[in-house]
Amino acid sequence: MDKRVVITGLGVVSPVGNNIADFWKNLTEGHCGIDYIKGFEDYDLPVSVAGQIKDFNPEEQGLERNDVRRNDPYCQYALAAAIQAMRDSGLKSGENVAEERLGVYVGSGIGGLQTFVAETEKLLNEGVNRISPLFVPMMISNIAAGNIAIKFNAQGVCLPVVTACATGTHAAGEAYRAIKHGYADAIIVGGAEASVHPLSIGGFANAKALTRSTDPKKASIPFNVNRNGFVIADGAGVLIFEEMENALKRGAKIYAEVVGYGNSCDAHHVTAPSPDGVPASRAIKQSLDEAQFDAEKDVLYINAHGTSTPLNDKSETAAIKLAMGEDAARKAMISSTKSMTGHMLGATGAVELIAAALAVENGIVPPTIGLDEPDPECDLDYTPNVARKADVTVAISNSLGFGGHNACVALRKWSE
Repeated sequence: MDKRVVITGLGVVSPVGNNIADFWKNLTEGHCGIDYIKGFEDYDLPVSVAGQIKDFNPEEQGLERNDVRRNDPYCQYALAAAIQAMRDSGLKSGENVAEERLGVYVGSGIGGLQTFVAETEKLLNEGVNRISPLFVPMMISNIAAGNIAIKFNAQGVCLPVVTACATGTHAAGEAYRAIKHGYADAIIVGGAEASVHPLSIGGFANAKALTRSTDPKKASIPFNVNRNGFVIADGAGVLIFEEMENALKRGAKIYAEVVGYGNSCDAHHVTAPSPDGVPASRAIKQSLDEAQFDAEKDVLYINAHGTSTPLNDKSETAAIKLAMGEDAARKAMISSTKSMTGHMLGATGAVELIAAALAVENGIVPPTIGLDEPDPECDLDYTPNVARKADVTVAISNSLGFGGHNACVALRKWSE
């Protein structure tokens, strides 16, 4: 018999807040966390803005000195978000969940980029003998999951996902299935990234993917006719997925129920989405069908991938219409929180699923800010500029990654 899966803990490190309260307040008030890039003034960067993490204090987040010394920033962000989420959930390995039934599905699109660059510089300037013995474990993209498992004695399923910008959403979807089908009782779920660095900025910019806007408030403008590229950002999001009976037994707070997952591939191009939106629509439809979404009875919120690139926003709009039908698509409330956070790459799906869970719990749809001139080809309800109160019953979060990876996770308002 399939198990029901609920969300019992949340944690976040993001350009709009390093805890859930600040994150949600800033999203719903429409505050933009994008700013001028700091820390790389010696480089002649081709872009001006990014979504950098501000005021991150590892010790205040619960990290120990060795957690900082031995980990790339992406892993520090993942650990901080996981510590928040586990505290929020009240889960304790060996006490209210068995060690072998607690898992970790936390991925990263790129991994320890900053460590990779620093150790490469040592190789070129000082020689091979100066490379840190911690180089490989600090750099690999599975190490956030490994370190989280060590910290919380999670001896069960541990499967870091790497699907570029869809990483966090795929991690959530696969974790949902693992609990649903009985392979775990609880899983620490999410994604993390720390790639605001000249190397990645140069790569993305030279691929014509990043905006050249010099105004932070007009840089990430999904569905706006003037959009011209995404804003790179750092962050981490972690959610605790738990088997419903275990959560109820221990009296846990439940944010929402996880009720659907869709997964497909464009098989089209390494960076560009399929323009017709057909493969992405399959992932959205799979998720909604599994959630038993009823367009006549349910109130739907869609946290769109909404990257602010010319191709993505049009193809995602097409995908939503194909998945739901034109009439149902026009009734849905949609927003791209990337308008405030920027694009956190491998972390973005997890952070946006947190936003979807909070929208369901609180009955508030966060806005798409900067949407003053809508693209006529993006003609759905994108909740422009101001948050909206609504009795949301179902929320989905879309993620579409380089390589054609599409993922969608569905949540339903909690009810026993």
